[in-house]
Amino acid sequence: MYSKSVIAPSLIQAYTETEYMVYGDSPMTLKVGKSNPELAELYKIYAVDCSVFITAWNPISRVADDQLNNFRQAILKHDLLAQGLIFIDGIGQPPSGSWTSEQSFLVLGVSLEAAKNLGTHYQQNAIIWCNSEALPQLILLR
Repeated sequence: MYSKSVIAPSLIQAYTETEYMVYGDSPMTLKVGKSNPELAELYKIYAVDCSVFITAWNPISRVADDQLNNFRQAILKHDLLAQGLIFIDGIGQPPSGSWTSEQSFLVLGVSLEAAKNLGTHYQQNAIIWCNSEALPQLILLR
């Protein structure tokens, strides 16, 4: 499925196994390939049919220090606010603890194309895009 990517298979596996936790009034955990009924309810509340789980941390999956990561995340937040997008804080956390948890956002109502552009702009290897069926999908960007 990801044979044309320059991303190492082990990293792709790590992205797939990561738990994407969404905070807010209705906390939930997104898992790649598993439809999420809580997300589907959130879609109804906000009258949207898609979303993206994204971070600005660790560009191209190279570990950066917390100061740089927090700065990049603040810029992403500013960009989302400037675009008038609805978003909820979250965190991407590998269950194995082999990778540092990354501050993230679930951004509602973002098309796949716009989500890819956002991920590319923030130098991410991948994003988690959720379709109208509230099904999180790993979308590789490199």
